[in-house]
Amino acid sequence: MGLLDGKRGLVTGAASGIGLAAARRMVAEGARVALLDVNEEALDEVARELDAPALVADVGDADAVQSAVDEAVKQLGGLELLFNNAGVGQLRSLHRYQPKEVDRIIRVNLVGVFNGLRSAVPVIQAAGGGAIVNCSSAAAWQPTRGESPYCAAKAAVIALTKSAALEYAPSIRVNSVSPGVIRTNLTEALFQIDGLIDPVLEQMPLGHVGEPEAVADVVVFLLSDKARFVTGQDLVVDGGLGLPGAGLDSMLSKLLSMIEKA
Repeated sequence: MGLLDGKRGLVTGAASGIGLAAARRMVAEGARVALLDVNEEALDEVARELDAPALVADVGDADAVQSAVDEAVKQLGGLELLFNNAGVGQLRSLHRYQPKEVDRIIRVNLVGVFNGLRSAVPVIQAAGGGAIVNCSSAAAWQPTRGESPYCAAKAAVIALTKSAALEYAPSIRVNSVSPGVIRTNLTEALFQIDGLIDPVLEQMPLGHVGEPEAVADVVVFLLSDKARFVTGQDLVVDGGLGLPGAGLDSMLSKLLSMIEKA
């Protein structure tokens, strides 16, 4: 018997990386899942793999998210689970960010989570309750140079998670997960720069970077009844990198210098 047998869920940012890994894991644990992403081509491929509804939407667009949630309910018959995962990032010094770049980072990473909560909460309540996981970042706890809007948005996600957990208890549990350095299609380029990741590995207590599946396992735990007495919490999945603190900042400092000298 799977951890999520009989449950119905929605995953945003489901076409790749952590979202894809979580969707696969949720299906493997017995859930029926609807998939949301802005990348239609990649999303369609995943939807075929998982035999799941594909919903193309920008999470920063409240109307689009509402329409996607409505369609998910139509396709699945209801929702008990939500993984708010979609996100974007950028790297440059604070004074070099353009307002439209900051707007996009905040809109997707923070407002996107708010939009998901706003649209899904009434549906989950109507189903009798359930669980929500929002994707924050280890950068919320250990801010780094070059990512100031991203760090701010992800820190706000944790506060939003705690507020929502208070508002919707006891019927809906709301938690967040904060991944550290995870090897995905979006971060793969970092691994191709000679020596860039070495400072991280040197400071990593577990000795290796994470894979999306490691985060997906935590997400499924938080969505499942195994976490029935857990709400309003943020679970950091960073291999212990946040303990010593130096490795990630060293890497980003080097990368930022390379970018701005180019």
